Amino acid sequence: MRYLTDEELTITSRFLFLSMAIVVIQQDIQHIQKGAFKIKEPYLQLLEKMNANALAERRQLRIEMKKRKLKVMLMNKNDSFSSYLFISKGKEEKRNYFNPAIRKKVETIVQEFMLKALSRDQDRAVATV
Repeated sequence: MRYLTDEELTITSRFLFLSMAIVVIQQDIQHIQKGAFKIKEPYLQLLEKMNANALAERRQLRIEMKKRKLKVMLMNKNDSFSSYLFISKGKEEKRNYFNPAIRKKVETIVQEFMLKALSRDQDRAVATV
């Protein structure tokens, strides 16, 4: 049975997938720091901006979720599917996600933050010219 409203589902699922994207971005930062890149700084700067923006958004989502008494937690995970429990005002809703679909959602979020970080840099570069 569906207990979450569309808005609650949007908030909680964004929080869930954004949290996964943050993990990916932070792992990429570590890989670049440890990697054999000749020039690391541009990549690290981009990833650090992405990470900061993503953390700021997640902080706002967490505040909104606390206000609305929303929670999301991992229940089960196997090779094909991951199950999450969404809690809204004490009511529980279980949702299953196909792991490749999760990967695609996370990839989309990472690209979104990359474009934001790049467009802000481009806006600053144009303003200084």
